[in-house]
Amino acid sequence: MKKSLILVASLALALPALTATSVQAQSRHHHHHTVCRDVRVKHIGSKDEHRLIGTGIGALAGGLLGHQVGGGKGKTLATVGGAVAGGYVGNRVQKHAQDKKTYYTTERRCHEVYD
Repeated sequence: MKKSLILVASLALALPALTATSVQAQSRHHHHHTVCRDVRVKHIGSKDEHRLIGTGIGALAGGLLGHQVGGGKGKTLATVGGAVAGGYVGNRVQKHAQDKKTYYTTERRCHEVYD
């Protein structure tokens, strides 16, 4: 019984010291710090970033105008050519309108880095 009591008392005294050593060893190897940087963020004046609406409307209008020109196979070619040209022009018009509404801000972004 005496030996058991001595063993339990020894463990009770040693356990906090072992735990403290273990926590110190872990904390020495897991340092971290915060890294921040300023980021320039572009805010586009429209949700249609790819300008699909301007391209589609331009292509439709160009195709309709091209269809009014020529006859036979020339009419088909004029329709397709008008749609392509109209799509390009519509895309550029929407880009110009969006560029007027586009602005930039600077945001600070931070994250933790662990060594």
